[in-house]
Parts: sequence; structure tokens; C-alpha cells
Amino acid sequence: MGTVLDELVRLLGLERIEENLFRGESQDLGWGRVFGGQVLGQALSAAEQTVPEGRAVHSLHGYFMRPGAANRPIVYDVDRIRDGSSFTTRRVVAIQGGKPIFSMSASFQVHEGGFEHEAAMPDAPPPESLKSEAELAALVADRIPERMRAQALAERPIEVRPVEPYDPLRPKVRPPARRLWYRTSGALPDAPSIHQYLLAYASDFNFLGTSMQPHGASWLQPAMQVASLDHAMWFHRPFRFDEWLLYVIDSPSASGARGLVRGQFFTRDGHLVASTTQEGLIRKREA
Repeated sequence: MGTVLDELVRLLGLERIEENLFRGESQDLGWGRVFGGQVLGQALSAAEQTVPEGRAVHSLHGYFMRPGAANRPIVYDVDRIRDGSSFTTRRVVAIQGGKPIFSMSASFQVHEGGFEHEAAMPDAPPPESLKSEAELAALVADRIPERMRAQALAERPIEVRPVEPYDPLRPKVRPPARRLWYRTSGALPDAPSIHQYLLAYASDFNFLGTSMQPHGASWLQPAMQVASLDHAMWFHRPFRFDEWLLYVIDSPSASGARGLVRGQFFTRDGHLVASTTQEGLIRKREA
């Protein structure tokens, strides 16, 4: 693994401080608050470390309650709700400064066979033919806000190559849909849990912004107040996140200052491996 990828895996791996208590450091992506995907990935990592061997996560549902400070650690308190013969249920509360900032329920299952069907992957050009987000950012470096410029141009642990590049600095009206190729910047260990919580982390990138595209709005505009409210994810099939996955996102609705987005991750050969949904605040404040 590369250095920045090593650091991300370590960040999401957590420090165990008691049997059901874990502590995670925070990363600053230049936004002044903790990235929601970080809390999501760390919460899943905490839950997985209390689950009996041989059980993999198949679903999670989380709620963001307060913004987290990027310069302070987060404590994750895991409640071992149930260990059944086939399923395990965990509840995790993320705490910072003595207050809960996020809660999540996750379910894990032993491997079982059964009926099989899946959605078809939409057409997309191969990732090798596309520019990465880092390359696209370098083309507009002079327009990136100074507080975010270093992070935007830095080496990234997860490479993202958009099929339809989108400029959040100068947003234009366009349909509420995105397609992006995702892959870690280096090889990962074989442990499926690492690939799962890294994908949970990455699933929050490029997500809620899709709901603002029909309105020519972006989270970088001063008038916009944007925040994740909840996030759900289902894992359907085994996958490797150090191999290309296509993230297909759409937004079926925006109303009441909230936007709803849905996503699907497909392997390069067309298998659906994970699905996501999120509702978030997209409030345009009056001057």
C-alpha cells in the first residue's frame, strides 16, 4: 500500500481502549469539520471488531446528529445487541466532547447460498480513458479556496475518475446523476472487512452533491448549507476495493430543504456489490 493509503487504513482501524470502546483520530480535509464518510467507516470498523469470526456486514443504517471537529479524536461505543445463529446485530454511537455526533446500526451474517439476481451495470467508458479528480483539480488550482487547495492537490488514498466531470466551483444545471470509477491507490490486505469499511468511507464522496445538480448549486457556494442527515448501505457480494468499481448515483427527489440520493457499486465485469442511500440537508440561505 502507498503511504497515504496506509494512513487511511490506520485511521479507520481504530484503537481499542476497552472491550466495547474504540478511539479514532480525525482527518482534516480542509472543510473545518469531520468528513461524514470517516465517521461512517470508523463506526463500521468498531462494530466489525466485536463480531464473531465468519460473519460479514450486509447492511448498515446511520444518522448524523452533530458536526464533528476535525482536530479532536472520536470515541466509538459498541452495543452488542444480539448474536444469533445466522445474524449479528450491533449498535454504535460516536462520541466527541461528551456528546453523540453519530449513531449506527449494522447487521452481519454468516455466508449462505440462495437465489441470485442483480441489476445490470450501465455503460461507462473504461477508467483508463478518464482523468482523475486530482488531475482535474490541478487544472483549476488557482480557483480552489486557499484553505482547501493543499488537500485538493495532495496525493489521495482513493482514486476517483468521473465519467462526467463536474466543477463545484462553477456549477451548471445538469441532470441529477453521476458515474464515477473508484479504486484505492494501492493494494490492500485480503481481509474483507478492510475493503468494506474503506468502501463505506468512500461512498460519501460525490454523493449528496448529485441532488443539487438540477439547481446549478454546489456545497462550495457560500449561500448553501449542506450536511448529511443519514446514510444507509447494503453489501451484496464480495469485492476488492483495490480493483476498479463503478459508482452510479442518482437523485430521485429534493424537497423541504433535503435531497435524496441513491448509489450502486459495480465491479468492472458488471456485478452489483453494494448499494447506498442518503438524505441530506441542502438549504439555500437568504443573503
